[in-house]
Amino acid sequence: MTTPRDLIQGKLLTVEEAAERLNTSVRFPRRLIEERRITFVHVGRKVRIPEAALEAFIADGVVHPITTPRRKAA
Repeated sequence: MTTPRDLIQGKLLTVEEAAERLNTSVRFPRRLIEERRITFVHVGRKVRIPEAALEAFIADGVVHPITTPRRKAA
């Protein structure tokens, strides 16, 4: 089980850096923070996203392909 301490062991990313890694606008990670959908850290008045939390968020969104064979149409 991942603890909060495990999540903040690595690098802390700015919102801008997180947006760049996600290839999105800055608004998307800000919305994730606002909706509490990603772990974040307050450093004074600044907000940082742990690199491990961003990687976990991406991994949780992975959708694997269906590998069952399709039936042939009659």
